[in-house]
Amino acid sequence: MKHMRTIIIDDERLARTELKKLLHEFPEIEVIDEAGNAEEGMRKINTQQPDLIFLDIQMPGKSGFEMLEELEYTPLVIFTTAYDEYALRAFEVNALDYLLKPVDSKRLEDAIKKLNLPDYEESEAASFTNHEVLNENSQVFVKDGDRCWFVRLSDIRLFESVGNYAKVFFGTNKPLILKSLNALEERLDPKAFFRANRKHIINLRMIEKIEPYFNNGLLIELKDGEKIEVSRRQAVKFKEMMSL
Repeated sequence: MKHMRTIIIDDERLARTELKKLLHEFPEIEVIDEAGNAEEGMRKINTQQPDLIFLDIQMPGKSGFEMLEELEYTPLVIFTTAYDEYALRAFEVNALDYLLKPVDSKRLEDAIKKLNLPDYEESEAASFTNHEVLNENSQVFVKDGDRCWFVRLSDIRLFESVGNYAKVFFGTNKPLILKSLNALEERLDPKAFFRANRKHIINLRMIEKIEPYFNNGLLIELKDGEKIEVSRRQAVKFKEMMSL
């Protein structure tokens, strides 16, 4: 079995000790080092190049988010935080999960399952890029100003282009992320998400109603009431895909 070389980064020594103790139950996770702040964490990550880090978000000096922005080498990330409203910029960092402190052993087990360790050797290269396709079960971080969310892609019903940004619709939230619709389209699973027109990507599972529209297009109503026009060209693709 391939071991995941792991570094724990947390300013609380007790939290690091507790997490190490919990990780003894998972022989596939090999804790090779720990760090008490972001600066030390960055040095250790860049020199030791671990496969995985457990990262506290709120630390004196640099936060976990700021640290990730400055890394030369990005491992897989599982956040540990006492603040559940914290989450990270969507699609920018390949974060696996985040655990609330005090860390619960069952939740830790769930997070480690997401590593898909038996396949780890094969998937290793893809894990460290920001280009692999995200499926609808992927969880992503969305940060807009001071507000942050950790969202499953299947809960996002719509992406709308706003200049260089995209508005992300989930629940009653509509935060903006600095990502173009074209860049998002490359990363989203085409079986789950469809480019309806120049300005919108829709979640196919969130469609409530489909009506013919002028010029051989379609009008799609989503579960929360948004009405999205499908251009004539995309309507042809949509009908083929849905076998209408």
